[in-house]
Amino acid sequence: MLSVSDAEGIILNLVQPLDAEHDIEIVDLLVASDRILANPITSQLDFPHWDNSAMDGYAVRYADVQQANAEKPAILEIVEEIPAGYQPKTTIQPGQAARIFTGAVIPSGADTVVMQERTSREENRVFIQVAPQPQEFVRRKASYYQAGNQLLPPGIQLKAPEVAVLAAAQCPQVKVYRRPKVAIFSTGDELVTPNTPLQPGQIVDSNHYALATLVKESGAEPLLLGIVKDNPVALQETIAYAIANADIVLSSGGVSVGEYDYVDKILEDLGAKIHIRAVEMTPGKPLTVANFPQQNSAIYFGLPGNPVSALVTFWRFVQPAIKKLAGLAEGWEAKFIKVRSRDELRANGKRETYIWGKLNLVAGVYEFHKAGGTHNSGNLINLAQTNALAVLPVGQTLIAAGGEVQVLLIAAV
Repeated sequence: MLSVSDAEGIILNLVQPLDAEHDIEIVDLLVASDRILANPITSQLDFPHWDNSAMDGYAVRYADVQQANAEKPAILEIVEEIPAGYQPKTTIQPGQAARIFTGAVIPSGADTVVMQERTSREENRVFIQVAPQPQEFVRRKASYYQAGNQLLPPGIQLKAPEVAVLAAAQCPQVKVYRRPKVAIFSTGDELVTPNTPLQPGQIVDSNHYALATLVKESGAEPLLLGIVKDNPVALQETIAYAIANADIVLSSGGVSVGEYDYVDKILEDLGAKIHIRAVEMTPGKPLTVANFPQQNSAIYFGLPGNPVSALVTFWRFVQPAIKKLAGLAEGWEAKFIKVRSRDELRANGKRETYIWGKLNLVAGVYEFHKAGGTHNSGNLINLAQTNALAVLPVGQTLIAAGGEVQVLLIAAV
């Protein structure tokens, strides 16, 4: 049985990011949100495009106003008014100024802007009552970005600021990585769909829906293959189809050591190399991870059937794998932070233990509150509305209330 950290290392070494030449799509910028940029972006535009004003006021020569004060203001002739979007026609000469507005082009000859609150005006004359700093309120051309340099690197997720930058750089379309395909199916004769009336002994297949949702949230495209009964032939056909049509395959159930747990044997028959069969964690001990070196690069995750175990192993191992595969250059690792625990947390210390709950901000400090009710791999109910998993490492049996605990983030806080 592997430790959690060893299992994580094996999985992330198996994952190879999508190909930047072949696994790409060109999308319009308005639908590029959350996609992964596939190539570096450069621009032929400087930012700012030209010297412009950061303030409403007057464009002046610093030499004319450097001694100005309320008792002896500098008096300048206003020779032009320059709104945003207007190309100045006048060169500012000694003793002259231009009325200027935020974002407008600095006229030739001027090198400083005096904000209007530090001035007074009489007809075509302006009285500068406070000496500005040299080049004050002037945004210099190319001071943010110089044309020809890299503007955005590949492997980043496009959010609103990046989309804004691309729009400003006049990139209406961008190359992004395609979304990874993740095949999902559940195994077990006892499973039924949510719209099926339950008979004694039957269980609704919640894993299929939870995993599909998590796959979408991770930026991938789910390929839904439904419920597969405990029939070796049907299982083999489904797995063969899945590995031929997806980058990652997720099954839930059938990976323990029961008489009807066929998955590992079928994987071997299909030429898989099984790297992980169990992990030293609870919930989530039965976990199969395999790939198919002679066929393609698909990675197979055989997740536990118990619903909490399936979700915990997804958050801990599968989600980082999807994000790395999707082309993210960094930030795909599972995210842990240290917080204060509001409650006493207990474990038997034999395996790394994950306890679900919610992070709340209390007096500026995040505090973990353990979910109420029983904590076992079959109780899905109290997993709802949680956003973090407290982690007790092997050998640790107690974290006292008020103590520090490391938590795995599983949702926005």
